[in-house]
Amino acid sequence: MLTLTENASSAVKNLASQIPTETGGLRIAEAADPQNGYALSLAAAPEEGDTVVESDGARVFVDQAASVALDDRILDARVQEDGAVGFALAQAV
Repeated sequence: MLTLTENASSAVKNLASQIPTETGGLRIAEAADPQNGYALSLAAAPEEGDTVVESDGARVFVDQAASVALDDRILDARVQEDGAVGFALAQAV
């Protein structure tokens, strides 16, 4: 199952605070063009079939297609000085 670093958990919680619901989180889905990796979006709730990953109060929803590919991955995040968030995936060891 996808795991989150402490930085990723903090970033996801911060982003999800923009959604006026307590069930919201970051959704990861396969991009329309597979060469572009994954599509990230804020979601008020998981969609049917999504895997829900919770870590330190952060919620990430992973669609069925991406769930298999991300099963053994770690999500990390870095927040830039201007507040922009960059996410990266690493292989779990």
